[in-house]
Amino acid sequence: MTIESQEHTALRAAVAALGQRHGRGYEREQLWAEAAKLGYLGVNLPEEHGGGGGGMAELSIVLEELGAAGCPLLMMVVSPAICGTVIARFGTPEQKQKWLPGLADGSLTMAFGITEPDAGSNSHRITTTARRDGDGWVLSGRKVFISGVDIADATLIVGRTEDARTGKLKPCLFIVPRDAEGFQRSQIDMELQAQEKQFELVLDDVALPADALVGDEDAGLLQLFAGLNPERIMTAAFAIGMGRYALARAIDYAKTRQVWKEPIGAHQAIAHPLAQSHIELELARLMMQKAAALYDAGDDIGAGEAANMAKYAAGEACVKAVDQAVHTLGGNGLTREYGLASLITAARVARIAPVSREMILNYVSHQSLGLPKSY
Repeated sequence: MTIESQEHTALRAAVAALGQRHGRGYEREQLWAEAAKLGYLGVNLPEEHGGGGGGMAELSIVLEELGAAGCPLLMMVVSPAICGTVIARFGTPEQKQKWLPGLADGSLTMAFGITEPDAGSNSHRITTTARRDGDGWVLSGRKVFISGVDIADATLIVGRTEDARTGKLKPCLFIVPRDAEGFQRSQIDMELQAQEKQFELVLDDVALPADALVGDEDAGLLQLFAGLNPERIMTAAFAIGMGRYALARAIDYAKTRQVWKEPIGAHQAIAHPLAQSHIELELARLMMQKAAALYDAGDDIGAGEAANMAKYAAGEACVKAVDQAVHTLGGNGLTREYGLASLITAARVARIAPVSREMILNYVSHQSLGLPKSY
């Protein structure tokens, strides 16, 4: 028996088959193009704009299964999940028509820029500001650890505008084209091995038209969190897929590697930690499914709690699964042939980004448990 619908089960099987055709040595552009052609990249976007009409439940299945096959597409977290969702919910009819069909069919890609060098996890300290200039806007500031800017047609930038009534700065979202004058990027030298690169951005008086602003200028936080919950759900899917990939490699090895009389998987010191990892990944998936269901049902508050918990659980489960897989293989776990050692670094991403586990614990202790706020 499965708790998933027949449609979800069929989607999972079809994406798994796609992932297995590409495997660990995949080329991002080829896989992106094929996933787009099959309709997987825009499965969460509205049908009237070329998408599949589904939600985070469907999109998270796609990313999880690609990850379990060893070929996760990180930009799925950003382009259709964050940017596509925000534009679909809050964009003008013109913005939806301009961006959503391309985001759905993979011909357009959008990055997401929120993190700043001095703000870290404190989005209230964002200093990228937008000021009115006639009918348009001028954007100035810096961003850091922004994925895939070099392959994205535009970046959805979180800036702040001044509230005319209070004089305080409020968050707003702007679409900045890749070739906008004054929009500069420099690649960050990362130890992390990933096909998508990380960048620091400088916005030096970037002039934008009026329609670069997404949604209502006075609804910034609502619009921002509408994108952050999908980001957490998709990060959980990314982590669960990676953990499943590592665990599967370890299980195959433990079934066949023989040192004494029996395969090493017969020994509880090997078998039990692998079983624990399987349990923890399954539990994390259940919370991810709950978060996706709540989000797709329009319960933003409930989804916020569940998405944070799912991201936390998936990150922890992924790190433990990768570590145990490497230990199961011993020295072979560190060789390029088996392809697990690079995941030791990659798995940590799910603990750190887009929000650290410590900030999630802060959120849960304050929002869920009602304890005093410490930050």
